[in-house]
Amino acid sequence: MILSAAALLATALLLGGMVFFAAAVAPLVFTRLPPEWSGRFIRQVFPVYYLWVLGLSAAASVALLPLRLWDALAMAAVAALTAWLRQGLMPRINALSDAAQAGDAAAKPRFDRAHRLSVVLNMAQLLVALVVLLRFA
Repeated sequence: MILSAAALLATALLLGGMVFFAAAVAPLVFTRLPPEWSGRFIRQVFPVYYLWVLGLSAAASVALLPLRLWDALAMAAVAALTAWLRQGLMPRINALSDAAQAGDAAAKPRFDRAHRLSVVLNMAQLLVALVVLLRFA
């Protein structure tokens, strides 16, 4: 009962945070802040966002392990992917953004591809969290 409640809470907080970031924070940053501030601000938010996703998906995975193996593995996959996004892809995206802003014409399409990949992977993670959460019903 306690593990199930912990898993439910972690998964709900994970999904809620991801939806809030995608639906409210990111759009507001890029529509309300001047371009020279929005990039700097979002670079400060993303590491915290990824820690949120990593911590809650790992907590959900641990709590789910004795209860529902496949859901636990799904949450572990979200955590592992988040670690790579935070430590691998995010620094690459930042470097490509800096290079594109410095005038490197080849960096812009590479930035666009890397950014698109991060968005697609984040949406996949969100969908995994949604499926796991719906399985509590």
